[in-house]
Amino acid sequence: MTKEYTSLGLMSGTSGDGVDASIILSDGENKYRSILDRYYKYNSNIYENIHTLKQQINGSNDIEKLKRKVNQLERDITLFHAEVFKDISKNHNIDFIGFHGQTIFHSAKEKISRQLGDGNLLSQLTNKKVIYNFRNNDLKNGGQGAPLTPIFHKLLKNKHNIQLPLIILNIGGIANITSINLDNKIYSCDIGPGNCLIDLWLRSNSNKKYDKNGLLAKSGKVNKIILDQALENFESFESLKSYDINDFEISFVRGLSLEDGAATLTEYTACILSEKIKNLFENLPINILVCGGGRRNDFLINSVEKKVKAPIKSIDTFGINGDFIESQAFGYISIRSYLNLPITFPETTGCNKPCSGGIIIEPK
Repeated sequence: MTKEYTSLGLMSGTSGDGVDASIILSDGENKYRSILDRYYKYNSNIYENIHTLKQQINGSNDIEKLKRKVNQLERDITLFHAEVFKDISKNHNIDFIGFHGQTIFHSAKEKISRQLGDGNLLSQLTNKKVIYNFRNNDLKNGGQGAPLTPIFHKLLKNKHNIQLPLIILNIGGIANITSINLDNKIYSCDIGPGNCLIDLWLRSNSNKKYDKNGLLAKSGKVNKIILDQALENFESFESLKSYDINDFEISFVRGLSLEDGAATLTEYTACILSEKIKNLFENLPINILVCGGGRRNDFLINSVEKKVKAPIKSIDTFGINGDFIESQAFGYISIRSYLNLPITFPETTGCNKPCSGGIIIEPK
């Protein structure tokens, strides 16, 4: 019988609004059980500082130039995660913490992926093993450093007996897909912007942080001329396998009303996602399941659905909470890292061999 571990997965996505925290029990292979999921909202200072800093970092050199701000924000984020641990771990004996941190820069070309989060400090504050920095080993081995969740998607497919062939479409700030074919082989890649452009438009032009249910975009009108020109200019998405939000910008909708800008950016996002799905899969799978915060954007999902000409179901229909898949995944990935099992594969990130990942910090 394989040993099972209780792991706390902590994930803060590109929206930078808070931390998803999940406690799971797993052997790092086939056994898995969700124990507890909670969301912890960042205070306004951390939220604003994350987005201010991300807008100032346009290249890897900026990380060094802004070192003082980066270090201070990293400390604040780590302290926040320590408080999350303190709250969620009540009545639970945690073996270790899978600590993703807050991504502020990702460039597979430069083999750099910077997540804010001090694993040593978090281990010291919690007196627990902390596993963090999951992407760098994959980058060193020729991978894109993303996406990291496909191995967990495969576990969910097995646990819930989801019919194959299958696509799991994850729409966070960036969108990625995991495909599992009839032979149970997985393939994954980032496919374009998810919520990031729509969120940035709203943050820049209103007091809103996101377009709830896509209602604002639905009330606007897509500017077809601007949309077509922007899609024509966007030539790089076919050649990339992983993305950073800095690979995209919203200047082409400048001057539009809030509603029309949201509608145009949502349609722009839907066009990129649907074209990539169609290009990758000539014969669409029976099941397309969507997870992540973007699954609630009905305007976006309906647009993608029409373009790929296949129904898209929420992963929640299988009794899986689509809000916490990534935090649960990092709980699972941390167990695999601890056991020196691979978390990325040539078929998922393009690495030259199956790679484990994650730096393990032992409490002192």
